[in-house]
Amino acid sequence: MPSAQRFAALAGIGMMLLGVFMFSLNDAMGKWLVATYAVGQVLVIRSAFSLIMLTPLVLREGVGRVLRPGQPWLQAARVAAATAEIGLFYWMLAYLQLADAMTFLLASPIFVVALSPLALGERVGARRWLLVGVGFVGVVIALKPSSEAVSLPALGALTGALMFALMNVTGRLLRDTSDVTLVFWQAVGALALGLVLVPFAWVTPSLLDFSALALLGLVSTLGHMCVTRSLKLAPASTVAPYQYTFIAWAVVWGWLMFGEVPEVQTMVGAAVIVLAGLVLLWSEARAGRRT
Repeated sequence: MPSAQRFAALAGIGMMLLGVFMFSLNDAMGKWLVATYAVGQVLVIRSAFSLIMLTPLVLREGVGRVLRPGQPWLQAARVAAATAEIGLFYWMLAYLQLADAMTFLLASPIFVVALSPLALGERVGARRWLLVGVGFVGVVIALKPSSEAVSLPALGALTGALMFALMNVTGRLLRDTSDVTLVFWQAVGALALGLVLVPFAWVTPSLLDFSALALLGLVSTLGHMCVTRSLKLAPASTVAPYQYTFIAWAVVWGWLMFGEVPEVQTMVGAAVIVLAGLVLLWSEARAGRRT
């Protein structure tokens, strides 16, 4: 590999690791905040500060280009999926351990492969379908079906993972749309959902909590920017495996902030999902080298 490509790959990996750290911090802060504040209130303040952060980038990009993107119906579908995902995610954080929540979201790449033939017209071979099946076995293990009933928050988290996969699939179809435009409309969608929900439950935050809510907008925006930049610096097959450091951060933050220790069954399910996802990425990278 030429030195320039090696440097770009290392930079891409670094940006992915930083983005994952930012998202993990966002998740931990979100869990802490939804223990006191309603999801709608968290979404409103978080999204408002995210849009404030994005304003200079929108002005540089051109307000007209950002407000009138191409393929509006596809843009709307992506925003709807992203909005549903973030709403479900913050809601289930109030009920699940961080490691549990991250385990279900790790199923998202598996959903992407399953959706690719229908949404993207991509051919999925028998080996990839087998790995998708293995990934879903991991999800079933993490769902703890041996318990009296599968919890509603767990099903919400799994639905959120599906919505995140739909967001990524539509993002592939919108590859010509700038990162600023995509992140801007995600923030608008989250703000709109928050404004619908917030009249039903508003608690005036303390200065410390308001600062934390504002920081949530900063951290989530930086996370999105780091990950999108990472995917532009290096191939997805190079940087995507580092997304699985999510689960390590979830365990660390869960223990440090909430005294949570994940159950063995959750970690076994997470290991199966991660293994299936890594083998999927490896097989896609090998197929790419052959073409």
